[in-house]
Order: sequence, then structure tokens, then C-alpha cells
Amino acid sequence: MAVADYPSQKNQTTDDPQLGQMTGQYSPEEQHSPNEIEQPTKLVVREIIETLLLTFFIFWLVNSLIGRYRIDGSSMNPTLQDSQYLIINNITYLLNDPERGDVIVFKHPRSDLNLIKRVIGLPGDSVEAKDGTIWVNGTAINEPYISAPPSYNGSWEVPEGNYFVLGDNRNNSSDSHSWGFLPMDHIIGDAELIYWPPSDWGRVLHYPHELDQPG
Repeated sequence: MAVADYPSQKNQTTDDPQLGQMTGQYSPEEQHSPNEIEQPTKLVVREIIETLLLTFFIFWLVNSLIGRYRIDGSSMNPTLQDSQYLIINNITYLLNDPERGDVIVFKHPRSDLNLIKRVIGLPGDSVEAKDGTIWVNGTAINEPYISAPPSYNGSWEVPEGNYFVLGDNRNNSSDSHSWGFLPMDHIIGDAELIYWPPSDWGRVLHYPHELDQPG
């Protein structure tokens, strides 16, 4: 008669944990219910979902607060160069009004293009281009940032809710001197930082023009 080389499970008891493992038997503390086994998996899945949601929220928040734009053209030379990449602050003008000298990104009033120019005149300002100089409310403004004095002449009264903007490359820029005033609700944000190429990294310089208020 053949004799099994392991104890019969029938009527078999043991107090030895190792013997229990060898015979396929488990002590009560080693046994787990299905709920106890599933719980770690549920926690991992929940953590993954929470991480994805948080990542999406941060991505959405960052892209709501800032914009990234590429300069296409030379209308803002020498301040900004063709093919530079900028970071734009999208919330600046939700909290404050644009000021003279700000460099802003906006939607063209007559097309779907986004443009970047410098604010020269505020609502109610009187702007004049005469003999190579820009005058605002009768005061000649200092403009160290332009490539050359403007070769055009003209005068404009900026209506309420609008702005007068010019490119720093005065004689090679499509701006308010050619197509008119910029409505406030077309402004996207102000240019803050050049981040590409790395050799050009730095803040976009704004030159505030301190003038007496119009009127």
C-alpha cells in the first residue's frame, strides 16, 4: 500500500505556522477577504484619477493666466525681433487699465490677426505726430525705444473705451496711425517676458509716459 508522504488534511491540525504553509493551510491572520484585497487597488486607481485631474487643472489655470506668442515681423524693432517667443500676462487688464508705454497683444479690430504694439494714447488723449515727434496732450514724449522718428504727420482724438497704439518701428508698422483706434475689449494682455531664443531672454521693457491727464 502506498503511503502519502504528507499528512492527510482530514482531521489534521497543527500549531506550527511553517507546517501550515507546507500543507497548504493558513492561519486565520493570513487569510484575507475579497474586500481587503480589492481595497489597495481602488486606492491606487483613485490616486491616479486625482493626479490626472490635478494636472489638468494646473494646465488649464496656467494657460488661462498666461499666453505664449511668436513675433512675426519687424514692426516692433528694435524692442522685439522677428521669431522671438513671448509670455503674455492675460489677467493684467482684468485688474488694471493699460498705461502709456505698455507693450500689449490684441486682436486686430478689422481682422482675425493678433498684433503687438505699444500704447501711446489713452481714452480722451489728444495724439499728434508732427515733424518726427509724437505729442500727447501737447507734450512731446521721450521715446528711446523707436527705430527711427515717424515720417508721417497726423492728429487723433482718442474716444472713450479706446486706445491709440503704435509699433516701435514707426515707419514699418500697421497700427493706429493707419487703421484707427483699438477698442479695450480687443486687448488680450501685456507682453512680459522674452523666453526664446535663450540668448534674448529677458523682460519686455515698458516705458511709462507720465503726462497730465487730458482735459
